[in-house]
Order: sequence, then structure tokens, then C-alpha cells
Amino acid sequence: QVQLVESGGGSVQAGGSLRLSCAASGRTFSSHAMAWFRQAPGKEREAVAAINWNGGRTYYADSVKGRFTISRDNAKNTVYLQMNSLKAEDTAVYFCAARWDTLAGVISYYSNDYPYWGQGTQVTVSS
Repeated sequence: QVQLVESGGGSVQAGGSLRLSCAASGRTFSSHAMAWFRQAPGKEREAVAAINWNGGRTYYADSVKGRFTISRDNAKNTVYLQMNSLKAEDTAVYFCAARWDTLAGVISYYSNDYPYWGQGTQVTVSS
């Protein structure tokens, strides 16, 4: 069982930056692939970024490429999402998710592939 707690959300003006953190419990964090998803009001949950167990592979949604960076620190059981050049359309609740990584280290951006979820943190970008 992995428990996830997000932090770092808040309100920012367009063009600003925020860094989200997701702290995981347990001793198996380094065996888990991690991802950030977001859900805006009235919209489906979508993958924003994902990272494999050692950070060697990453995935970004087209809408955030070049602006967001996912990273992890296995010594601290934490995954991060650095968000720069924020836009109003980035406004959403952001969720951290985890799943046991595969031997092949294939990145998944499907929410159904992630059994462990945090409670979410609100990000609001005003234009």
C-alpha cells in the first residue's frame, strides 16, 4: 500500500510558476512509476506527466511540454512537478498517482493503470 500526499498548490497569475510535491509513504517508492494528473471542472481527468522508477523515462502531455518538468527523489520518497509559464487553462485539481513499475519501464498515461492516488491539490491560474 502506498499513501500519497500532494502539496504546493495555490493561486498564481498567468506566466507564473508553482512546484507541486507528492510525498509517498512506505519503503517501495523507488519501485513505483509516478504520474501527475489533473482535472478541471466539467472535464475528464487527464495525464500531465509521468516518470518511471529511476527517472530515466518521462512523459508529458502536449499541452505542457516545454513548460512543466516532472522529477523524483527516491531518497526522499518524493515526486515533483515544476510548472512554469502557467496559463489560465492549467487551472485544475492536480493529483499524484503511483503504480508498480514494469520490468520494461513503460510509461503509462492511463489513469486506470494507477491504483494509488493522492487527495489532490488545487492550482488556480488567473489571467
